[in-house]
Amino acid sequence: MLRGTKVGLRARHADDIPVLQADLYDDVVAGSRAQATPWRPVAAASKDNPLLVDDKAEGIVPFSVVELDGGALVGTAALWGIDTHHRSAHVGLGLMPYARGKGYGTDIVAALCHYGFVVRGLHRLQIETLADNAAMLRAAERNGFVREGVLRSSAWVLGTFLDEVILGLLAADWRPEAPARADGGR
Repeated sequence: MLRGTKVGLRARHADDIPVLQADLYDDVVAGSRAQATPWRPVAAASKDNPLLVDDKAEGIVPFSVVELDGGALVGTAALWGIDTHHRSAHVGLGLMPYARGKGYGTDIVAALCHYGFVVRGLHRLQIETLADNAAMLRAAERNGFVREGVLRSSAWVLGTFLDEVILGLLAADWRPEAPARADGGR
């Protein structure tokens, strides 16, 4: 498990799927804002469920996010679009409604930076988020990400086009305040 100061990132367990399905994926508004594809209902048991982990997929590393204090499941996180030639990847996360506003997003981004830069040896991480997603923008910028541009009206979300912000962080510019641990807490 990767440990931040508040949360841990661990492998996705089978019993995580129904909880994530009910509390995160089935939220049509949040799902529509988070995905680059239209939201559609998918059964938790479906083999097409996007919450299922394909251990053979090399371009994505999905995690379940748990509170360090108590172990409650609070969301998902991933490095995706991993490009081993250019040594880059994208950062993504999703928090359950009851876990928002507690600083978990900043901690998750820090742990993903540690994983990407230290464990994977990546050179660049990138975040794309809706321009009105103040929480994600704050979490990214607190971890050193720099706004690199705006894609005007690029995201179709529930009947309207929204701007997206592109943020990037290079390994050389990364300054971890409290390094995430990959030692399982030992």
